[in-house]
Amino acid sequence: MAILDQLTSQEAMDLENKYGAHNYHPLPVVLSRGEGVYVWDVEGKKYYDFLSAYSAVNQGHCHPKIVGAMVNQAQTLTLTSRAFYNDMLGRYEKFATEIFGFDKLLPMNTGAEAVETALKICRKWAYEVKGIDENEADIIVCKNNFHGRTTTIISFSNDTVARENFGPFTKGFVKIDYDNLDALEDALKSNSNVAGFMAEPIQGEAGVYVPSEGYLAKAKALCEKYNVLFIADEVQTGIARTGKLLAVDHENVKPDILILGKALSGGAYPVSAVLANDAIMNVIRPGNHGSTFGGNPVAAAVGIAALEVVRDEQLADNAEELGQLFRSELNTYIKSSDLVNLVRGKGLLNAIVINDSEDSDTAWNICLKLRDNGLLAKPTHGNIIRFAPPLVMTEEQLLDCVSIIIKTLKDFE
Repeated sequence: MAILDQLTSQEAMDLENKYGAHNYHPLPVVLSRGEGVYVWDVEGKKYYDFLSAYSAVNQGHCHPKIVGAMVNQAQTLTLTSRAFYNDMLGRYEKFATEIFGFDKLLPMNTGAEAVETALKICRKWAYEVKGIDENEADIIVCKNNFHGRTTTIISFSNDTVARENFGPFTKGFVKIDYDNLDALEDALKSNSNVAGFMAEPIQGEAGVYVPSEGYLAKAKALCEKYNVLFIADEVQTGIARTGKLLAVDHENVKPDILILGKALSGGAYPVSAVLANDAIMNVIRPGNHGSTFGGNPVAAAVGIAALEVVRDEQLADNAEELGQLFRSELNTYIKSSDLVNLVRGKGLLNAIVINDSEDSDTAWNICLKLRDNGLLAKPTHGNIIRFAPPLVMTEEQLLDCVSIIIKTLKDFE
């Protein structure tokens, strides 16, 4: 079989199962094309995408402006490393820092790399600015977090599947309950070695868990009180997903360190970034941190185009309006449902909680039936289904999707 010969779905899945590491459990559908809110499998069946590559494809699949910027730059100059300047990186850094309101941007490639970068910046700030003794800094994190899968990041995860048999783990992290200001203040006032507090504004992988109103603003105020950096991991919640450019914008919070990824490229290319003001970012000096591909010309061109699409097409406003409509329609159904307990979320980052145990296969089976009915979604934490379509979706398309979802759920009542 030639590499580019047309495969059936089963042939494609068999190839992955035989030659690929088994580090994912995909829904059994093999996609070969995408446009806007739609994807097609290798047999030509069309689906609504209600995962958006975990919110990387906020601007829709293969957005022509983003793809055009990528192709044009790829035909001009792809990579110089940071050993030399290139003529795109500075433009991208200026554009992004002005949009998000920070002095500096440190470019990386993946979300996990950006999280690792933020942790390093926070620690270095702690030693050189705050005055914590070297190697004594602690960073407070939240239980049930998801910040990535590198060794340091899983060191402060409480997901047993992510952690088991991967130790020894990195020290220097204090885990507290999410959405618990008392726990945060207790951790801050009892430990003078705290350098930072890192949190997701909405816990995505935990099941789209939205904190109480005012939690983020009060957490930021506590960080200021104790001279601790507030680090917002907006890799999934950022770039208009929740109905604002950033999820922290719902509470007018300005983080000390902002972590971005995923939709920073519209899903076209791996692009991530850490943003901070000079008083924090200037602790990073030549040789302290880097990446061969971080800040490459293609990434810079793609990043600019992706952010322009979000701005010009008013995707945050669309996410806010359609998110309210989605939750309203689902709540009407839930009132008479014994299957679904609730729907929660902000903007177009939402989830439903199935009335079943976390170790049941009900949510998985619902997602299989949704696939059969032309909509792709994926369970998280066993009994929760996350719904996150591209933000370019129209009201007509959303209502069509709601109809598919409710019809499918009724089959399981």
